[in-house]
Amino acid sequence: MIRRARLLAVLAILIAGALGVISSTQTWLTVTLAEAADHPLLVPGASAIPVLAPLSLAVLALGLALSIVGVMLRYAFGVLTLAIGGLLVFLTAQVAFTQPVSAVASTVTSATGISGTTSVAKLVGSIAVTPWPFVTLLGWILLVVVGVFTLATARQWRGGGRKYRTDAPLAVSDTAAAGPLDPIDSWDGLSRGEDPTGSSDRR
Repeated sequence: MIRRARLLAVLAILIAGALGVISSTQTWLTVTLAEAADHPLLVPGASAIPVLAPLSLAVLALGLALSIVGVMLRYAFGVLTLAIGGLLVFLTAQVAFTQPVSAVASTVTSATGISGTTSVAKLVGSIAVTPWPFVTLLGWILLVVVGVFTLATARQWRGGGRKYRTDAPLAVSDTAAAGPLDPIDSWDGLSRGEDPTGSSDRR
């Protein structure tokens, strides 16, 4: 598993980020106004948590960057992944389990023209939650786990970001001797003009 740690971490972060982006466009809450019960308002994830979409995009960028950086940046990105995941777990859990009026305020204001948390609260008859906040919460829990996993295994990852470090790159024979490459290692080798099969050593 350690041999594939980098690949697993990158894939998990990308999955969590993609889930966040998709979820931001889906309905998280359904609001029924006290005087308009027949016309419920749909609240998407991006309205319930304004930072959901930008942080999800940041997670995607983080996953892509993690696939190429060296040891020190792996630790920095691991901490950042943990911090973003923890924040999103807190915000998403708050919406999923408590359905605060603040999460629907912007949608209600857009529909009625009335603003202010107190005023909006008087208009809201009930708030129902859909499965999306809970599904997204699982994605953020995964992100937190990946952050911990990255910090625990970063030094043992093979070959990450060799072309971004100041030390000399490994020779093809050294790379081949290290064992089978994962897809990210192979791509790094190809970008340097190396044969990832190590066939040049057998000529």
